[in-house]
Amino acid sequence: MPATGAKPIGAADEASAAQSVQRMFNSIAPRYDLLNHVLSANVDRYWWWRTARRFRAVLHKPDAAILDICCGTGDMTMALLMHRPADARPILAADFARAMLSRGARKFTGRGAIALEADALHLPLRSASLDLIVTAFGFRNLANYEAGLREFHRVLKPGGRLGILDFSEPGGLIGKAYAVYFRRVLPAIGRIICGADGPYSYLPASVGSFPPPQQMLVLMQSAGYAECNWQPYTFGIAGLYTATRAL
Repeated sequence: MPATGAKPIGAADEASAAQSVQRMFNSIAPRYDLLNHVLSANVDRYWWWRTARRFRAVLHKPDAAILDICCGTGDMTMALLMHRPADARPILAADFARAMLSRGARKFTGRGAIALEADALHLPLRSASLDLIVTAFGFRNLANYEAGLREFHRVLKPGGRLGILDFSEPGGLIGKAYAVYFRRVLPAIGRIICGADGPYSYLPASVGSFPPPQQMLVLMQSAGYAECNWQPYTFGIAGLYTATRAL
């Protein structure tokens, strides 16, 4: 299966795609939280909470080594921290968009998480060093999905857990109504609040080109993961991929 990844307009290769995504998220960082909550009617908070709850068995272990990659402004990190003991090992919250990461650090610094500026495809971490990796609405923006899965596999311990929360395209009448909102209404609202057209036109395009659940599960299995599963959230608008690094 050929490697796929994010393809922002104008990007000629993986390097330029990554740079374009980085610039885009740095540019919208000041309005990112507001836009997320408005555009999702605050349902995004429920998705983060549900994802964190799924991994509470690992999160409850004080010595568990945990990474929230593509952490953005830190909302997924904050949801994970709700399940950590007071004396637990800090969560690593990493992103390569500095403006996003700095806003996240204001939320979680001193509350059990450490900000780390890092590229998801080239993590500055030892192999087999993590018990859990979670990413929320960031994996879809990687320049190479297969490379991302392989890099996550490298740094996970045998038996370590992976969670990828991201958008999908639901079917049926709900899917048709959602498509109208996602492709027409959402970019217009984003343009009004953010003052830029590109980022919120990129969002529906990126979801449309993201591998559907069955294809993503095949990619995960091919990268060496076991127990691969997808759980739809809110009629399939979003969903959580889970997997385990094989022993």
